[in-house]
Amino acid sequence: MNTIELINEATALPMEERARLVDSLLQTLNPIDDSNRAAWLAVARRRLDDLDSGRVKAIPGDEVFERVRRRLGQ
Repeated sequence: MNTIELINEATALPMEERARLVDSLLQTLNPIDDSNRAAWLAVARRRLDDLDSGRVKAIPGDEVFERVRRRLGQ
């Protein structure tokens, strides 16, 4: 299979599978060392705990992007 065929196959995948593929490929270009992985995992767990406990309130993505557009004057 050549690169063009591979790209065509990949773009036909569902979005979640494409995201997984992209993530896997990017990790081969820029591997994450274990200390960074552990640090990011700790941050993610803390943020999830903040959401689950109600210490912070999630903002819907559409609202976040609208705020950004307003700030940028778009």
